Amino acid sequence: MARIEQWRGDQLEAVHTFSAVAVRDGETVLRWGPDTSTTWRSAAKPFQLAVCLELLGDPAHTDEELAVGAASHSAEPEHLRHVEAILERYGLDVGGLRCGGHPPASPAAYEALLRSGGEVTDIHNNCSGKHAFMLAVAEAHGWDSDYRPADHPLQRRVAEAMEEATEEAPTWAIDGCGLPTWCHSVEAVARAWSRLARASADPEDTRLGAVGRAMARHPFLVSGTGRQDLHLSRGAQEPLITKVGAAGLLGIALPDRGLGIAIKTHAGNDQARAPAAEALLEAVAPGAWARPEPWPCPEVRNVVGDLVGALRFSSGST
Repeated sequence: MARIEQWRGDQLEAVHTFSAVAVRDGETVLRWGPDTSTTWRSAAKPFQLAVCLELLGDPAHTDEELAVGAASHSAEPEHLRHVEAILERYGLDVGGLRCGGHPPASPAAYEALLRSGGEVTDIHNNCSGKHAFMLAVAEAHGWDSDYRPADHPLQRRVAEAMEEATEEAPTWAIDGCGLPTWCHSVEAVARAWSRLARASADPEDTRLGAVGRAMARHPFLVSGTGRQDLHLSRGAQEPLITKVGAAGLLGIALPDRGLGIAIKTHAGNDQARAPAAEALLEAVAPGAWARPEPWPCPEVRNVVGDLVGALRFSSGST
């Protein structure tokens, strides 16, 4: 079975097995590991945002606003500026967001907030861009301002869209930000990301395609300084969209190839996703990605920053 081996010096310290599926135009072209079921977590954000745009009547937004609306951002100043722009556009206040506050994912941003005497609010939540759009939908339609329950009209439409994209009826659980997180097979996730790839290649697609193109153009806004999906984007040799989901999920779309990829580490290990993505891209999309320099994702370092090990892909055949 395909796996990522975690080495500390000459000692094999841990083994992270994973499942990966690549789909092109509805056809599965590669599968590693069992087709297990997974929660989407934040890897669903492009599709959730596309539903919001539909329900808002497909308004024009800047690429930056769309990128942060599909983001798991680090609450750095540029991220917050665009979330605030979305709220201002729709006449909304941060207090209406229902995602909950947590410290910025960026240590530098959190330190700056503390030094300024500021307080953590919902806008610092990595999901605040998506929630800003969802609050706008609820307000525009006169729906309950608590847009999180699965039976809310917005979430019912999201469920329909997820079934359309995956060709598989979803089940659901509760995400960290309080919204439903949809549950599908890894193959279904890859199928949806293949749809995102094709939509992003179509300049006439002003909904899901517009979201994908914005994500490809502004990977920093989708992620943040030093983050794994931002590092992956730096190696792109052609348009590439990538988005992490918590608990070891990663989605990748290559618009020029109509290719969607989903990777799920079985124990939910997030660090193992990047070397798995490197191996998978080499296998299924040669030339689409080249290892950037620096490439810190597979490194194992100790507390003082010394390089003490690495994560390495293994086919499991030896």
